Amino acid sequence: MSSYFHSITLDYEKCMGCTNCIKRCPTEAIRVHDGKAHIIGERCIDCGDCIRVCPYNAKIAVTDTLDKLSEFKYKIALPGPTFYAQFKEEESVENILDAFLNIGFDDVFEVALAEEVVSFMTRHYLSTNKYKKPLISSYCPAVLRLMQIKFPDLLSQVSPFMTPREIAARIAKEEAVKRKGIPYEDIGAFAISLCPAKVTEMTQPTGIKNSAVDGVINMSLVYKDILKQLAKNHKKEKNKNLQKATGLGMSWGYITGEAKALNYGSILAVCGIHNVVSLLEEIERGELRDVDFLELRACTGGCVGGPLSIQNPFVGRVKLKYFVEKYRAKTPYYQEKDMLDFYQQGRFFSTEPILPRPVMMLDEDVSKALLKMERLDKITNELPGLDCGACGAPSCRALAEDVIRGLAVDTDCIFKLRERVQTLAEEVLDLARKMPPAMVSNSSKAKGKKKEKVNE
Repeated sequence: MSSYFHSITLDYEKCMGCTNCIKRCPTEAIRVHDGKAHIIGERCIDCGDCIRVCPYNAKIAVTDTLDKLSEFKYKIALPGPTFYAQFKEEESVENILDAFLNIGFDDVFEVALAEEVVSFMTRHYLSTNKYKKPLISSYCPAVLRLMQIKFPDLLSQVSPFMTPREIAARIAKEEAVKRKGIPYEDIGAFAISLCPAKVTEMTQPTGIKNSAVDGVINMSLVYKDILKQLAKNHKKEKNKNLQKATGLGMSWGYITGEAKALNYGSILAVCGIHNVVSLLEEIERGELRDVDFLELRACTGGCVGGPLSIQNPFVGRVKLKYFVEKYRAKTPYYQEKDMLDFYQQGRFFSTEPILPRPVMMLDEDVSKALLKMERLDKITNELPGLDCGACGAPSCRALAEDVIRGLAVDTDCIFKLRERVQTLAEEVLDLARKMPPAMVSNSSKAKGKKKEKVNE
């Protein structure tokens, strides 16, 4: 198996082996053995559901820290619209962005501005190209990795554009080169995020060879510092023209935001990784052929519901909606001509195909794999089918697969174990009743003969 980097890791000391996580993982990437959870790397999509459901906080997301800023001469912060949702409505986005310049960054570029660019390019693509419906948003990295594992046949329907954070990093760096004359390689672009999947996306991007994002910093690591800066400048409106995005770009932070910004044809927006799985299963069956575009988000409520969020996702959505309305009428920074140039130049199209991730190779030899598949089905049918999780696997079929791979035995199932113990107990009891001939006494033999005569 190929090795994959993952932001989500396990704190073994905190893990109590409660099995909550195995039942929630959408790709069955977690097992519990010897009282501890284990993450199967090739299956994990870093969606963060295990972080949410773990009562012991044993699942953690590893992100970059502010120490990484020292590796670059010129540092650019890339906050997404969900960052604004963590603050009170009376705060101005301009002041929030300016605060980054006082905590170690040299510049700031709104991801929401790049989201406006992607909205325009997607709308132009939908109106001028023939494509297999529905076209699926490339925005959520957890959804893309889910498709690589469970829905590889649908990868050809993913939008052909880079993600907004990738586009934001590239535009920000190019503008810094022009304005400051700084070499491109000396510029670092850092996404401020509440999504572990985006950390993984930076390290192992989909659709491109190398990411222009140089680091992903957990929102909570800068939140307090930004709050302190805002307190210092309370009610003092900054005016450095840092805030350029309109409300349409900011609306991408919650579910239906991308759809509204796109404003084209028939669009379906779905959030929550398990809801996304159900929808993709329908598309695989040939449904939803009349839908033009799918906005899919792994987190409930959209990005405001990210696993590393500070605010309650519902409160965050309300706050973000306030900013969306506040800046809805703002004059767009990029005019349609500018965005059409981006499209025609092909600068922000994906350059690499998104390939499936092999996770179910029972054997490299096809004939042996088929035999193992037959055995897998047989073992599955022999298991109770309750999917109780007591064995440490999320389902009976997952346990059967682990048995085939040599990672488990069928008696890990408590029902199979009970059957085996009962059978062994009956065999032991039967053996206990039997005595070898050498140990049978003469009196016992005599009694046996008397019983035989009586019976005659």
